[in-house]
Amino acid sequence: MRRLALPPSDPVIRLGAVRLTDFWERMETRFGARYAESVARDQVLRQLDGLTVVQALDAGWSVKSVWRAVCEAFEIPSRER
Repeated sequence: MRRLALPPSDPVIRLGAVRLTDFWERMETRFGARYAESVARDQVLRQLDGLTVVQALDAGWSVKSVWRAVCEAFEIPSRER
């Protein structure tokens, strides 16, 4: 299965003071590898103006803003953010 919008191995990308690799690690820690990909690709979030995570990142949203939107949408406790 081809993974969508996952960070390249090299170079490390830093967007909005949060590394994209850190973002995907957090997504996989919170949701598991398969579900994280599904959430990112399939879930339209109100907090992202009706975009998916993948669409928001592709559109240039900061990684930090997207992670905050995911945390809000899925009510992730602050200790896990």
